[in-house]
Amino acid sequence: MSYTKVDHEDVEPVGGGLHFLREPLNCDQLGVSVLTCDPGWEGKPHDHAADDQEEVYVLVEGSATVTVDDEDVSMEAGDALRIAPESTRQVHNGDDESLFVLAGAP
Repeated sequence: MSYTKVDHEDVEPVGGGLHFLREPLNCDQLGVSVLTCDPGWEGKPHDHAADDQEEVYVLVEGSATVTVDDEDVSMEAGDALRIAPESTRQVHNGDDESLFVLAGAP
């Protein structure tokens, strides 16, 4: 088969609202996740230097701030943000629920 289809809500979330889709979609070189953030939620600061993975965060619904290397980047629905592998990043959700699609690849 040349495609794989998955409903992200059928994938067991990790840490509350993070649905890792790489394995369910059988991706070899691309990581894709859906992140649902409750109001006021904050993610853990992290980077992907060890696996040389750059990421793109697309905010589909809501508003949030992503701190990248100590710089706050405000995001509104429709915004996309590319983050270099070695940069530290942390999501800070706003006052309403937000929905991100996250993609990453080396």
